[in-house]
Amino acid sequence: MKYASFNKVALGAVALIFSLAAHSGGGGGGDEELPLPDSCQSNCGYETGPTPNLDFLQAGSGPLSISSAIVASSVDGFGGGTIYYPSNVSQELAAISIAPGFTNTQSAIQWWGPLLASHGFVVITIDTNSRYDQPESRSRQQDSALSYLIEEAASSGSPIWGLIDENRLATMGYSMGGGGALHSASRNRLSASIPLSPWNTGSNDFDNIAVPVMIMACENDSTAPVNTHASPFYNTIPDNTHKAFMEITGGSHSCATGDNSNNALLSTYGVSWMKRFLDKDHRYSPFLCGPNHESNSYISDYRDTCDYL
Repeated sequence: MKYASFNKVALGAVALIFSLAAHSGGGGGGDEELPLPDSCQSNCGYETGPTPNLDFLQAGSGPLSISSAIVASSVDGFGGGTIYYPSNVSQELAAISIAPGFTNTQSAIQWWGPLLASHGFVVITIDTNSRYDQPESRSRQQDSALSYLIEEAASSGSPIWGLIDENRLATMGYSMGGGGALHSASRNRLSASIPLSPWNTGSNDFDNIAVPVMIMACENDSTAPVNTHASPFYNTIPDNTHKAFMEITGGSHSCATGDNSNNALLSTYGVSWMKRFLDKDHRYSPFLCGPNHESNSYISDYRDTCDYL
């Protein structure tokens, strides 16, 4: 199921809907702090998989087989979800939580879960406590989902027992979930973040972000227009932070959710960003800093702060 677009009238009613949802149990996650990210930047021993090439990155999946586990909606801090993880892997892996947008369920962003897991990450795609939760609430729920993964990895009865490196964490999110991913990054307890068509209004601390962030935007997004959402968010992030901005040619609001004609592009950049900054794997830097990105007809605008040394 894809994201159902909502019009300007619906956006104008968001505050009222959120107020009603909060009174009906649709609030945010817990306020516990995530562990601090590790300080290692290279030769950290986190690398997995073969030396990448473009065909490898554009493929529909990575080199690892994966399994999945359902997280019940009764869990504390978020609305349940699905964990995707590599099968038959013994080393600790980085973890990623992914949140959907306004009125969505996890199905809107589920394509990313198996893809990233097949490249060596533990990924949870979440449902939110209420489908009307705002970006800040979604960010707390993303953090709660990461805390849940850490707790599960410490339990001998869990399918992901021993799989999580709690000092290598990331958030992703679509639309209001993308706004949530940025709010999580502004708290600086992550190693990477990828907001997809991010939507956020009101005050924020995005000028405090020190986490490597890649924003994926959609050129013809009428729900979160690039010039009032993704672009100013990118510009607000300090220039001394590793960051990138990719605008997908002709894309509507859902262009970066996956399972569409942009799959090869999304896989190339999404996997490369997470491998470079979660696994500290510099073999992926040439795909981020090397090419003339706008020579790709699928990319209408690209900005970055390369090199990512």
